[in-house]
Amino acid sequence: MRIILLILTIFILSGQIVFTQENLINSLKNNSTENPDFKFKVIKEIDNSSVKDQGSSGTCWSYSANSFLESEMMRMGKTPVDLAEIFTARNAYYEKAKQYVLTGGGVSWGEGGASHDVINMYKKYGAVPQEVYSGLNFGQTRNDFKEMSAILKSLLDVYLKNPAGKLSPVWMDNINKILDSYLGAYPDEFTYNGKNYTPKSFAREMVGIDPADYVELSSYKDFNYYEKFVIPIPDNWSHDRVWNVPMDDLTTIIDYAIDNNYTIAWATDVSEPYFSYKNGVAYVPDLNVYNIDPMTKADLFKGPKPDKKISEAMRQEALNNLTTTDDHVMQIVGIAKDQTGKDYYMVKNSWGASNDFEGYLYVTKPYVQYKSTIIMVHKNGIPKEILSKLKPDCSIGF
Repeated sequence: MRIILLILTIFILSGQIVFTQENLINSLKNNSTENPDFKFKVIKEIDNSSVKDQGSSGTCWSYSANSFLESEMMRMGKTPVDLAEIFTARNAYYEKAKQYVLTGGGVSWGEGGASHDVINMYKKYGAVPQEVYSGLNFGQTRNDFKEMSAILKSLLDVYLKNPAGKLSPVWMDNINKILDSYLGAYPDEFTYNGKNYTPKSFAREMVGIDPADYVELSSYKDFNYYEKFVIPIPDNWSHDRVWNVPMDDLTTIIDYAIDNNYTIAWATDVSEPYFSYKNGVAYVPDLNVYNIDPMTKADLFKGPKPDKKISEAMRQEALNNLTTTDDHVMQIVGIAKDQTGKDYYMVKNSWGASNDFEGYLYVTKPYVQYKSTIIMVHKNGIPKEILSKLKPDCSIGF
């Protein structure tokens, strides 16, 4: 095994692996505050756990959707548990690695994922508390998966070439051995608060959610509304199908969910100049968003400004021309107003508490309409008039 790891390490030195999500996070974190001239009044905040830091890893999807599950536990009256995000990610990486090989490299390899990965891994593998599986080894205090990801990708590409004409029966075991070596041994059994659990029994007894209760939705006019479709984004490596609804329904659902104490797992593009993590604000300026010059960019966050009106055609165009990218997943936990009375969604991020609002952001409804890729919510967080339009499907529980 040591020899295999040594050989595979050579592939890292080729410099062919580009960690775009980490680079994106770092660039956004390093943005200096241009003018903290935003004052927000929180109108409603749904119970949510403390802000975490995903470190140098592309695991936002696991942090946000596990935070979403923690809020669900609070809503259900359960004692919240700090769920182990890297346990979920580790299981997803194993499943993705298998898919990568079995589909001949037909899925996007990387650390990214979607909210449904958390639900799918919860359903198949269960859950564990953070204290049982942090994924931190070798004295690490923050996630850093660069070496592990490169090693795995190199190994998987060897398997794709199938040099012996038939893969050995240990190829899947080797994936697990690499994951074990970087993230720690798999916790088949553990003790929590004096009681013994397996990941599945812990999920059943302590977390207690029903995976069938959670629904993912998107909105693209090139697909039939109120039917399911495979959303064409790279991080949907499992090719999960989501419900397609009109654009206005997305924010109607979010508003209804918040009003009824449900949070939302929110996947979106954060690479736009009008998204500022440091300032804690995202909106769509009322100008040509494809041509923002440096002078205009420097003025974007000097106090509240009007948003552009978004259409379904604009939203579809941004997907088709690849300016909407599936960069990041966060959790919508409430609503707020700025000093002018303008409405925003209150969003919990997973980049630590290092921005102007201690890890939270305030995002306008037009930004959500324009740049969202997928939302996930409990089915009871969807208005009945919209829920009734979703055509029956054998893959969901309603």
